[in-house]
Amino acid sequence: RCRCAAGGQDGEVGKAQRAAAEVGTEPTIFSRIIARSVPATILYEDDECLVFRDVAPQAPVHFLVIPKRPIPRLSLVGPQDAQLLGHLMVVAARTAQAEGLSDGYRLVINDGKHGAQSVYHLHLHVLGGRQMSWPPG
Repeated sequence: RCRCAAGGQDGEVGKAQRAAAEVGTEPTIFSRIIARSVPATILYEDDECLVFRDVAPQAPVHFLVIPKRPIPRLSLVGPQDAQLLGHLMVVAARTAQAEGLSDGYRLVINDGKHGAQSVYHLHLHVLGGRQMSWPPG
């Protein structure tokens, strides 16, 4: 199971710290979803990315947009990734529209241990369907 956003703040911080220590030791849950060895509710797919519902949603609508090419962290991207990153944003916006998020949504990318990244495969969280608060955390 993909438990990308479960457990509240303390749970996420602990998961992020454990994940940082295990980077690169085995395929991520997202690699296994791409390979179809782990089930997911897929909303969209093309040659470059996959969109699926988060199994532990933190909002009425919560889905993830991931590149099929594994990029461990946003902080590791380079100029060669610009087109892919733009594509992920466009796909996020189009999927949000298809999911009925016309009143807005939040897009979140966690990076590294202090950013509470718990899966080291770049992913965009799209959350909506309710009023978001500020600051986020």
